Amino acid sequence: MSQSPRSTSRLAPHELWRGVHATAQSDAVGGALLLVATVVALLLANSPATDLYTSVRDFTIGPHALHLDLTIGEWAADGLLAIFFFVVGLELKEEFVAGKLRDPRQAALPIAAAFGGVAVPALIFAGIAVSSDSEGAMRGWAIPTATDIAFAVAVLAVVGRYLPPALRVFLLTLAIVDDLIAITIIAVVYTQGLHLQWLLLALVPLAVFAVLVQRGVITWWLLAPLGVLTWALVHASGIHATVAGVLLGFTVPVVATQRARVQSSTDEDGTPVYDGLTAYLADQWGVFTTLVAVPVFAFFSAGVTVGGLEGFRTALQDPITLGIIAGLVIGKPVGITLTSFALSRLPAFELDESLRWPDIIGMGFVAGVGFTVSLLVGELAYGTASVADEHVKIGVLLGSLVSAVVGGGFLAVRSRAAHAAGATAS
Repeated sequence: MSQSPRSTSRLAPHELWRGVHATAQSDAVGGALLLVATVVALLLANSPATDLYTSVRDFTIGPHALHLDLTIGEWAADGLLAIFFFVVGLELKEEFVAGKLRDPRQAALPIAAAFGGVAVPALIFAGIAVSSDSEGAMRGWAIPTATDIAFAVAVLAVVGRYLPPALRVFLLTLAIVDDLIAITIIAVVYTQGLHLQWLLLALVPLAVFAVLVQRGVITWWLLAPLGVLTWALVHASGIHATVAGVLLGFTVPVVATQRARVQSSTDEDGTPVYDGLTAYLADQWGVFTTLVAVPVFAFFSAGVTVGGLEGFRTALQDPITLGIIAGLVIGKPVGITLTSFALSRLPAFELDESLRWPDIIGMGFVAGVGFTVSLLVGELAYGTASVADEHVKIGVLLGSLVSAVVGGGFLAVRSRAAHAAGATAS
């Protein structure tokens, strides 16, 4: 008896892609891949394979004439993260035009909380840095200000099953605004030796890219070269190349029009349903950033050689390390919670009625998971492969771990209590 095609164990390519795509969109999967990449990097950096790991990370490749003779680690930080920030730019624009940030009243409190969650960690780091004799320590003031969306949302997805959906919306809005602040800080504070001519030249391919996407062109062999050229020229200008990704994302239209739209599905009567290009491109490139870009960056950025107990003890005595840990573990929840509490008393700011203050406190700790962007800012502040950068990595890893454990534990208790209350009520 012959088997029908549907009964075979082999999946068609389009079915396999749909499965991979659905898996990559899971919050927990993104966080798990980051965690695996980080653990593997740490194991390699503190094993007999450390020389192999560092030689691969520091191997230089690329044309010197174009100022693109970068190490593999720099390609991951400057190149792959530019794709990540392209997706961030798409999501930011979609939220501002048609999403959670469109309604000022609804978005006001998490936006304000994001600023509080940036300011307080920066002040804590600055206070510790000023009180020390460490020269140049102050350059890292922005390291503990960032929230890693993938990790933070993954923690909430794992432990917060029975928590109000509004808490995830609050965290996502806060993290999106946090990313926008981080992008601004990187562009303004950590840009050295600006070469205006290259920046002006970058506007040409950026403008052509914008015209094409506004006309609904999504052909990869037209857009990709323009994106790469924009990235290369922004990199040559002295501005961190990830900013190019955000600028490219901001040019893409959000609202589906007759000219710029992609069919996503059909409704019950067969009428086509269309998405704007931001949703389509974020959906397509989000898979790559989740499965490749961010984990590869984490792999090459998180591999710090601790140097045993003595090296670990030395790192914990560095004000840079202490400032980062204190900023993430204490500054984030304090800044977010106090800002939210103070402003919620004003008529213009309103906390969702389904949320309780213990939920906000737990989420504040989870927002202290500042992995990806914190590592990037550390490299920009102190340079790669420096002692300070090694201590940055230890501080970010420890601070993020403690924040995830404390915040996750806090929200897990809240989730169980909410589940028990719901079961009792039913």
